[in-house]
Amino acid sequence: MKVTQIYLLLHLILTTSVLVDTLSVTGFMSNLWKRLSFQGSCDSLKFNAEGLRADLESKLFGQHIASPIIQKAVTGFMNDDNPKKPLVLSLHGPTGTGKNFVSKLIADNIYKKGMDSNRVHVFVSTYHFPHPSQIDIYKSQLQEWIKGNVTKCERSMFIFDEMDQMHPGLIDSIMVYLGYYHKLDGVSYRKVIFLFLSNAGSKVIIETALKFWKEGREREAIELKDVEKDITESVLNNNLSGFWHSRLIEKSMVDFFVPFLPLEYGHIIKCVMAEMKAKGLELNQDVAHSTANEFIYFPTFERVFSVKGCKSVENRMKFYI
Repeated sequence: MKVTQIYLLLHLILTTSVLVDTLSVTGFMSNLWKRLSFQGSCDSLKFNAEGLRADLESKLFGQHIASPIIQKAVTGFMNDDNPKKPLVLSLHGPTGTGKNFVSKLIADNIYKKGMDSNRVHVFVSTYHFPHPSQIDIYKSQLQEWIKGNVTKCERSMFIFDEMDQMHPGLIDSIMVYLGYYHKLDGVSYRKVIFLFLSNAGSKVIIETALKFWKEGREREAIELKDVEKDITESVLNNNLSGFWHSRLIEKSMVDFFVPFLPLEYGHIIKCVMAEMKAKGLELNQDVAHSTANEFIYFPTFERVFSVKGCKSVENRMKFYI
C-alpha cells in the first residue's frame, strides 16, 4: 500500500471515528497505524512440521483430541502451495486449557519471529471491539486491516481471542475472506490462517468429560464426534457469542471445531514441571505437587478437574521455589 493511500485511509477512518467517539477506537487505531505504516519486508517463513508435532506432543497436556487435529491441519495446509481456501480453526474449551498456547506453538513453528512476526495479528474482543454501538466502524476497520496485511504478506495469521465476548455479527464481516475465492480485488486470501479462540462450548465439553469420568471411562476415549456437533450448536445458538447465528458457521467456513478438555491434577503437575524446565530450574516434584494442590478443582468433593486449567501456574509456583 502506497504512503498516500495509507494517509487517505487513516484520514477517512479517523474522521468517521471522531463523529462517533474518537476515544473508543484509540487502541485499535494505534495498532492500525503501526501496521499500515510498516514499510519493511514480511517476516521469513520457517515452517517446521516436525517441530510442531514435537511441541504439541511434549508441551500441550491433556489434549489428545486437539493435538493431532491441529498438527495434521496446519501441516497439510502449510505443505500445500496452492490451497483452495484459508485454514480456519475454531478452538473451544475452558480457561487455561491451552488455546492461546497452541496459537503460540503454531506461530513459533511457521514464522521466524513467532508471535512477534509482522505476519501475525491478534485481536482481543474486549480490547479492540469494546463498544456495540460502533460495530459498523469495527467491521470496516477489520476488513481493511486484513486486506492490507494479506496484500503485503499472503502467508499471514489472524487470531481472534475471546470470541465468546465478541459482538454478534462482527465476525461475519470477514466471511468473504474465508471462502473458496481465487482472488478478491486482486488479492488472494487462500494462504491465510484464521484462528478463533473461545470459552463458548465449554459447558458441553465439561459435561462430556464428567460423563466419561463418572462412567469410569478413560478421557482418551472421548472423540471429536462426541462433542463437535454439540459445540457447533452451542456457539451458534448463544446470543452472547460472536458466533450467534453466524453465517460463517452456517456456510461451513470453519474447517474444524477443536475441543480442549478440562485438565486434571496430573496435567497441572506436568504444567508446573514444564514451567520449571522452561525457566532453567531444577525439576522438583514436591514443588509441582505443592503448586498443584493450591488450585481449585471440581466437582467440589471429588476434585477431578482444575477450574482454571494451568492458568497462573507460573505465579503460584514462585511461592514454593
